[in-house]
Amino acid sequence: MTDDRGPSPVRQLRLVVEAEDYEAALAFYRDALGLPEQAAFSSDEDARVVILDVGRATLEIANPAHKRYIDDVEVGRQVAPKIRVAFEVDDAQATTDRLVSAGAEQVAPPTLTPWQSLNARLDAAAGLHITVFQETLTDDERRSLNGFGTETGTSTDG
Repeated sequence: MTDDRGPSPVRQLRLVVEAEDYEAALAFYRDALGLPEQAAFSSDEDARVVILDVGRATLEIANPAHKRYIDDVEVGRQVAPKIRVAFEVDDAQATTDRLVSAGAEQVAPPTLTPWQSLNARLDAAAGLHITVFQETLTDDERRSLNGFGTETGTSTDG
């Protein structure tokens, strides 16, 4: 979505995660979730990093009440830490099954939310609490729902 301020001055959001078990995290996010490898770097001191392409990135800012609301909707109880990573996928159930097979712990199965996306929660590699979500409505259809729009009105969650 664009607004009257023009294009964002930020070109990329990069979430940097320290993984104690680098190989397991790489196998989970690159191989099981299917994120393509964009670049990888290493040094003589066994320092390694891989940059995985996640497509479009957004930064979702939620107040504590909204974070509690999302936990209640998706899981039925408070489980998420302050940071939760959400991945939009084409098939939430198949992705959840694949990630559980790859070692993730399912916290909640794919659940249809009030904003009509199918969201599943998992505790995943590198200690991340993640959501995989499948949109069932277009952005325009979702904006027509009660309670959705922009911050000058209201906002949505993925």
